[in-house]
This record gives sequence, structure tokens and C-alpha cells, in this order.
Amino acid sequence: MTARTPTGVRTRQAGVDTRLPWWALALPVAAFVALFLLIAGPGEAQAVGRDPGIAHILEQLQQTLSL
Repeated sequence: MTARTPTGVRTRQAGVDTRLPWWALALPVAAFVALFLLIAGPGEAQAVGRDPGIAHILEQLQQTLSL
């Protein structure tokens, strides 16, 4: 609660309880958890496979150079 002073400036009274609503803490926590799961989630990601034709050519080239 505020009180008006003769100068028109509002001042806070001592002992005013300033409480946050429940979502003021819940939303940042939910956002942090969602971003953390996006970063930590792709543990099962697989490497991009090569074209079998290119792999075959590289394998033959390796065999040829190793002789």
C-alpha cells in the first residue's frame, strides 16, 4: 500500500508484503527444463550416412593405394 505525501510522491509503507504469483517462478523453471531437454535429448542421434557409391569408390581407392 502506498501513501501520498504533500509533494505528491508515493512512498512505500514499512512491512508491505511483496509476493510473486506462482507463475513468476514456474514459467522460467519450465523454460529452463524445456531448453535443457532439447540440449541433452539427442543422445541417440546418428551420423549422416554416406552414399554407398562414394563409400565403394573410396574403399577401392584405399585398396589400390595400399598395394
